[in-house]
Amino acid sequence: MEDKKIQRINELARQSRERELTPEEKAEQKALREEYIAAFRSNLKAQLDATVVVRPDGSRTPLKQRKTELPS
Repeated sequence: MEDKKIQRINELARQSRERELTPEEKAEQKALREEYIAAFRSNLKAQLDATVVVRPDGSRTPLKQRKTELPS
């Protein structure tokens, strides 16, 4: 995510503490936050995909995504 967009997120957060945001500003803030969260998740997933477990015998095992079911 571009630094310019992160600065805009921070600017909108400061403005929201000082005054009520307009509906357009709220929509922009929501869209920017969603984009930021998507980028964060993507970067975290890439980092975890590159992580390996090194066993005492020296073997390396990549991390796997768990297939867990959420309770109904």
